[in-house]
Amino acid sequence: MARSRSLWGRQRSRRNGGYGHREFAGKCRVDRRTKNLVRRLERGEIAVIHHADLDRVAADGLLAAGAIAVVNAELTMTGRYPALGGLTLAQAGVPVLENIGEEAFASLRDGEEVAIAGDEVLRDDQVVATGHRRDAEHFEQVLESARIAVRSELGSFARNTLEYLEKEPQVLTDELVIPPLHQELRRRHVLVVVRGIDYREDLAALRRSGYMSDMRPVVIGVDGGADALLEVGLVPHIIIGDFDSVSPRALTCGAQLIVHAYPEGGAPGAKRLEDAGLSYDVIAAPGTSEDVALRLAFERRAEQIVEVGSHTSMVDFFDKGRRGMASTFLTRMQVSSALVDAKGVSRLYRTHVRKRDMAMLIVSALVTIGVIAAVTEPGRLLLRTLWINMGL
Repeated sequence: MARSRSLWGRQRSRRNGGYGHREFAGKCRVDRRTKNLVRRLERGEIAVIHHADLDRVAADGLLAAGAIAVVNAELTMTGRYPALGGLTLAQAGVPVLENIGEEAFASLRDGEEVAIAGDEVLRDDQVVATGHRRDAEHFEQVLESARIAVRSELGSFARNTLEYLEKEPQVLTDELVIPPLHQELRRRHVLVVVRGIDYREDLAALRRSGYMSDMRPVVIGVDGGADALLEVGLVPHIIIGDFDSVSPRALTCGAQLIVHAYPEGGAPGAKRLEDAGLSYDVIAAPGTSEDVALRLAFERRAEQIVEVGSHTSMVDFFDKGRRGMASTFLTRMQVSSALVDAKGVSRLYRTHVRKRDMAMLIVSALVTIGVIAAVTEPGRLLLRTLWINMGL
């Protein structure tokens, strides 16, 4: 154990091919799904991922988990569109070694000790993988070309959206079959939380603004969004999703659990809840669990839907993948009359009294009292008494 800890913290300067690198050593955590890896990753470990076009949300998760380096089997930014994950890691000082390939990825064992030296991954001083070390300058250059390449992606996005609408017209036409809810949503504010971009900052801003305490919204956590709420001391009323990224703590927090099922049948998330002996309801619908949460609030006549960690820019939609972004784009069109992003709410909704305003209120009150005292007989008598007692 002592040797292991010393390896985790070991960083030393090394020259490789005329370019300065630092060597990092520690246990590696390996997973093809980055969101699953983040839950197992411990501070001081090396993350080994299989994620082309790493998005910013995934990168933020790796940073929050304490990864000291990231090894990627794929290109972290292909240049197909502006995926910001690689740049986010590099700017935070976390080295990125990418494109090691499928064979090398498969050879790395979860939990084993490895080291990164330059463009190589070492096991017991033997090279087991070779890739390309990338820095912020590289990702910025790829980002520039990606901004040009995104024009073709816009065309693909438009075609994919039309194709999706043709195959799944019920996204815009059919209402959900909604089970009985434990919370009344009609004419209430509903907060939908996705563990997406800036979700921590958005939740903190909503609490600081007074929105949460004043409006007391019904809170819906979408999969990992339930744990995002618990992180900041908020308990979801409803959790919707396939439950692959929801912690046991969130499952037992008292929220109503709703499994998102496929329209043609099948609910992958149900088995986990059944194995845990937890009761749940089911909603069958096309699209993502985020889409289902938005439609649920809208069709139950929520007065306002506030979304945290949502996809608001075209880059965010690209990060979801074409099929996911099409359904979310169409759903946001459907619920747009009631939907607002959390950033807008926190900026507009402010209940705090400014110190200057409070000071002016106190001064005004004192002036009012002084005027009353000066123009009334009891007030004049009180002032004369004070004057005499003070020897003035």
